Amino acid sequence: MACGILLLSCRAPVFARIGKMLWVCLFLGAGFYWATAFAQWRLNDALLPEWEGRDIQVIGVVAELPQTGRTSVRFTFDVEQVLTEGAIVPARLSLSWYKERGSGFMPGPSTPPLNAGERWRLTARLKRPHGTANPHASDFEQWALERNIGATGYVRKDDENIRLEKVVGRPAYQVERLRQDIRDNFLAALPYQAYAGTLVALAVGDQRAIPHEQWQVFTRTGINHLVSISGLHITMLSGLVFTMAYWLWRRSYHLTLRLPARKAAVIAGLVAALGYTLLAGFAIPAQRTLYMLTAVAVTLWLDRSIAMTTVLAWALLAVVALDPWAVLSPGFWLSFGAIAVIMLVSVGRVGRPHWLSSWTTVQWAITLGLIPLLLAMFQQISLVSPIANAVAIPLVSLVVVPLALLATLPPLDFLLVPAHAALDGCMTVMEWLSNAPQAVWSQQAPPFWAVAVGTAGIFWTLLPGKWGWQLGLGTGFPARWLGLVALLPLFLLPLPKPEQGELWLTVLDVGQGLAVLARTENHTLLYDTGPAFTSEADSGSRTIVPFLRGEGIRHLDAMIVTHADSDHSGGGLSVLQAVPVEWLVSSLGEDHPIQQAALNKRRCKAGQSWEWDGVRFDMLHPLEESYNDLRLKSNALSCVLKITTWHGSVLLPGDIEKKSEYQLLKRYGEALSSTVLIAPHHGSKTSSTEEFVRKVNPRWVVFTVGYRNRFGHPKEEVAERYRAVGSRLLRSDIDGAILLRFGGNDLAVERWRVRRMRYWHDSATL
Repeated sequence: MACGILLLSCRAPVFARIGKMLWVCLFLGAGFYWATAFAQWRLNDALLPEWEGRDIQVIGVVAELPQTGRTSVRFTFDVEQVLTEGAIVPARLSLSWYKERGSGFMPGPSTPPLNAGERWRLTARLKRPHGTANPHASDFEQWALERNIGATGYVRKDDENIRLEKVVGRPAYQVERLRQDIRDNFLAALPYQAYAGTLVALAVGDQRAIPHEQWQVFTRTGINHLVSISGLHITMLSGLVFTMAYWLWRRSYHLTLRLPARKAAVIAGLVAALGYTLLAGFAIPAQRTLYMLTAVAVTLWLDRSIAMTTVLAWALLAVVALDPWAVLSPGFWLSFGAIAVIMLVSVGRVGRPHWLSSWTTVQWAITLGLIPLLLAMFQQISLVSPIANAVAIPLVSLVVVPLALLATLPPLDFLLVPAHAALDGCMTVMEWLSNAPQAVWSQQAPPFWAVAVGTAGIFWTLLPGKWGWQLGLGTGFPARWLGLVALLPLFLLPLPKPEQGELWLTVLDVGQGLAVLARTENHTLLYDTGPAFTSEADSGSRTIVPFLRGEGIRHLDAMIVTHADSDHSGGGLSVLQAVPVEWLVSSLGEDHPIQQAALNKRRCKAGQSWEWDGVRFDMLHPLEESYNDLRLKSNALSCVLKITTWHGSVLLPGDIEKKSEYQLLKRYGEALSSTVLIAPHHGSKTSSTEEFVRKVNPRWVVFTVGYRNRFGHPKEEVAERYRAVGSRLLRSDIDGAILLRFGGNDLAVERWRVRRMRYWHDSATL
């Protein structure tokens, strides 16, 4: 018996470790099922496919800040009642209300003014959330699920679209109305001022008020964390309120008898943090700070001490419990990662270094520590970030933000003038740094294992040497510089690329439009640039440039813009601004903005040909004399390109129609036969004549179309013609980006929505 007791006592540490592992497994399982339950609840609240594209009348409330553009107003709408019989509508919608077109030279009537917290009766036409699906690009369906948006759509013209109530008393709507009032006051007080939108973002967290050009400066200089309501700003405000409350409270004898000054100050500081977080729209960095301050406040109230790692862990638990999809947001990883780095280089260190030394250490540690995350998420790092932050953090956090917050009080809105002046001076420096030749390092997206190894290397590099004495290592953690070696795979991994004679073709999903990237061993060609969406957003900036950056493509040898239609040329300027383009080939007029922006340009015409790395490129259309025929529409001037390899060929006909197809048949005949065909004009009935389809006889045909596009592309009779010759059909609205690899005497085809399938993707299209 004694031996048995001794054996159990010897094995006690083993059982303790097993117990801890069981607890870890239990909590991981609980977290998984909690996230699964959340997902199921939201996915169940969906628009049924049979109600897509039909008018539905609803009553509800404008739930968040409306976003006003040149042609429309976008807003989130909480549905309270469905008036259309039989319709089942999700609880939250994302709607656009478009301005009506005028007649002749007269502008159309604008949309009625919309304010957060108003109750409206509206007639809307809805569809299920569906975005484009491309490598290295954002996922709209993920974004919609995280924000509990069950359908998107637009408001239909209807005399029964009326405001029912100006103010709804729900607290969340009141907060949104306050945010809108502050935004409107700021913009009214600073008319035509360049950085009014940035001050709005600093005060109420409306980052969409910042113009795209300014965002580029913030990103290139690495100070974009400052123009969101960051943890630094909330902590600063909370600390200021804490100090003031403590100073005032302790001067009252009666108040201190009722409640100690420190506890009263804790309440005041926490309330200030909560108020600012709500004003900021409850973004993830703001949430993280609020929960950390809450944990600290509880320990101060209970007169206990708490480790900062425990505070961070509680904040992490609170964020993921309330929002399981927060882990999919870059802000989640960057926010918690930055705090973890700060703790690693500051908490528990021996000695009290000078504040300047401490500040410098934290700055370089954050810059170094976030390298793996920044490369994984954005494929770029700001090299001027340490200098930019050294200038911007004191100026923005200690001058601009306090003035902007004080200006939210109507009697003090005059403080916006000095706030804008200080921000203007800061931006002068930021623009100078942004324009530096090597301001940003950009490269391909690293694989996951390289990110993990790099993160471990960063941890090893930042370990404090003093801990080594406590662990009996004598001189601290040895060879911490070796941690930097672990970063090398992030930068030195060779880029995957085609071999000699091979062709990699990527048909990007840009909605109703076209953008195709062709890559040989040493050259890259972009065929069309997709559509423009708004004055500040297009396929170039949203899809093509992120794809190029993620693939490590730093320049284009050629860019072909087939014709002037905006669904083919809309992203051209963004591409030209983002990457060097050696030469532009197009059918555009000389006065077109893309033509004017390009340095080396030429017209596309039949007979042009060249060879790259064993791959032949032939321009088949238009004829040179076609440019003199003013009766021709832009579609008839589309640049038709055929790419031929030993492993197969592809024909890219742009938006040619029947007459152009007949011309091609007459000139080339059997030579049009191709392995892959990008369907002319997106599958319109004006193209893909039976004779053209038979001559090309593609094994695969790709329709580049938008989800539920208003043209009804591709037409069913056109699709049937291709099926009749044995072609296999691909559609960008269903398959997402399509990756074609010609090599090994074969063709490999991958569909991005299948390769990267997620449970939140619209299963109705798969």
